[in-house]
Amino acid sequence: MHFVCCIKQVPDTAEVKIDPETNTLVRTGVESIANPYDMVALEEALRLKERYGGRVTAISMGPPQAEAALREALAQGADEVILLSDRAFAGSDTLATSYTLARAVERISRVNSVDVILCGKQAIDGDTAQTGPGIATRLGFTQFTYVVAVDWIRDRERQIQVRRKVEGGVQVIGGPLPALITAELELAVPRRASLPSVIHSLRTPITVWDGKAIEASPGELGLKGSPTWVRSISSPPAKTGGPMFDAGEDTEEAVARTLDVLLSDKSFADKLSSRWEA
Repeated sequence: MHFVCCIKQVPDTAEVKIDPETNTLVRTGVESIANPYDMVALEEALRLKERYGGRVTAISMGPPQAEAALREALAQGADEVILLSDRAFAGSDTLATSYTLARAVERISRVNSVDVILCGKQAIDGDTAQTGPGIATRLGFTQFTYVVAVDWIRDRERQIQVRRKVEGGVQVIGGPLPALITAELELAVPRRASLPSVIHSLRTPITVWDGKAIEASPGELGLKGSPTWVRSISSPPAKTGGPMFDAGEDTEEAVARTLDVLLSDKSFADKLSSRWEA
């Protein structure tokens, strides 16, 4: 079986910077990590390979520095990695991103048919949870979102059954292959790479594809292929915190002032009164 895992390199959430002109994330020179949800998806791909045999291919779309995320995938156990990197990809929204990744999967499938694509539920920088479903829709794959377990895959019958998180519980659902899975954090715990695997990952050349390599239409890439954009962006106001009362000097006064502040909130006062009456 052939498992393809999509991995995104994302800025460290504590170091996010925004380009004020384009309202897009500034990635150059910013500390980056592999998206945690995608690393869970990779771990599940590796486990499925161990259960059913086959190979794991990891792909990532981004600038040259995204190579680091793919080397991490190699160290974890991926058989092959491919970086999709082209200036034409810059500024892609989820529609353009899903198009680019789908075109890459189509090229991969010409050599080795893809059975299952695994993606993280969402990326921690955008939080849209749209790219995985977008890839599945473009390729016509069965899609299973918010997956917490893969029960089984029956290659002969071309069927798969998973468990996915839904409001109030877990849904057991199956469908035909090929399929795309988006992973919740509960799906798997990423393994630690061994030292020989890390050395192997550093020595392995990375295959790089641009827009021409995946035979992509220029009008569907990057900003040109993105019908959505950020109109404006701003930082949330800093939290100032609530009032503070020093109980060290006069405990009774501090308590009285605290109660005055709490009871000034009518909803809180009403709830408190109803409890006293009960």
